[in-house]
Amino acid sequence: MQAFTQHSGIVVPLDRANVDTDLIIPKQFLKAVKKTGFGPNLFDQLRYLDEGQPGTDHSTRPINPDFVLNQEKYKAATILLARENFGCGSSREHAPWALLDFGFRAILAPSFADIFYNNCFKNGILPLVLPAEEIDMLFQGVESGEIAELTVDLDSQVVVVPTGKRLHFDIDPFRKTCLLKGLDDIGLTLEKKDLIKKYEETQKLVCPWLFEDQLA
Repeated sequence: MQAFTQHSGIVVPLDRANVDTDLIIPKQFLKAVKKTGFGPNLFDQLRYLDEGQPGTDHSTRPINPDFVLNQEKYKAATILLARENFGCGSSREHAPWALLDFGFRAILAPSFADIFYNNCFKNGILPLVLPAEEIDMLFQGVESGEIAELTVDLDSQVVVVPTGKRLHFDIDPFRKTCLLKGLDDIGLTLEKKDLIKKYEETQKLVCPWLFEDQLA
């Protein structure tokens, strides 16, 4: 998993509450179990004027010109500004996969659905909870053109706006450490590989019948 320390990028405003995971990545794309390749179908129902299907050539699909991600100035956005309860709905991990595959590294919102929030950390995306009034301020700044980019400093736990204003955010220390080190669940397990190996060697002596297939 890619570590997250400090990130500066273009911020795109998605001004709608209760964005669910089916809107983030529609159900017809869930057959794939690889974490890559979902970016073109992120917000598929909003980005295109037709219904997308797996294997479709997206370059030939009609684009929705009114959707914010289709605006030229936001096509390289890596920070998503959202409203409350972002990521509600099903528990599909494909939602953060699609966001990450598109290029998003951080999401700023007043609140997140719990499972989506947890899945973001497991995939290298930083979901930041900021007070509603600060989110409102950011939306106003982005929409007025005063804010085009933001800097998210995980180590210092601040979001820095172009004026120099710093917005503090809270984060669980364990999740923070995992992101700073780029550790997902597998990475965390591998940090204990020496202890795991020692345990397995001890078990071979204590319970050799459990390892008969390996010894044959």
